[in-house]
Amino acid sequence: MGGTSFLVDNTVFYGLKLTILEPKPVTAKVIAVLVATIVSYVLSREWSFRTRGGRERHHEAALFFLVSGVGLVLSSVPLWISRYVFLLQTPDVSLVSQEIADFVSAQVVGTLIAAAFRFWAFRRWVFPHEEARPGRVRLAVSTPKSKDEAACSSPPPAE
Repeated sequence: MGGTSFLVDNTVFYGLKLTILEPKPVTAKVIAVLVATIVSYVLSREWSFRTRGGRERHHEAALFFLVSGVGLVLSSVPLWISRYVFLLQTPDVSLVSQEIADFVSAQVVGTLIAAAFRFWAFRRWVFPHEEARPGRVRLAVSTPKSKDEAACSSPPPAE
């Protein structure tokens, strides 16, 4: 889930930042995070937290997007600080330095901060109850550890 959302975020961010939103990298980041958030909701509900829940779907989705909104702010702040507080943008620095600063601040620092917050908040508020959807639990198959254990757990021979 995280890797896929990260790829979606990077693809949209750089697609916008290097084309139509070149002068507005923070706007490009916000749009990229919104698109990645939609992908993340589907993957979280159906994969990462498939056995957790405990809320009606519309309530769960509203909480998911509220938490993700906070995550969006957390992921955008490092880029904003890099560009507008530290002035790591052309003409103050070279284009290469600007792009490295953008990548580190938005795609590394911002993503790590937001991901840690979202994972904690999803488990705490959005998908709070373990085994809330028991029909979706994978069956665990136990294998005997020794021959004696296998002999004890096998059914008696038919006579």
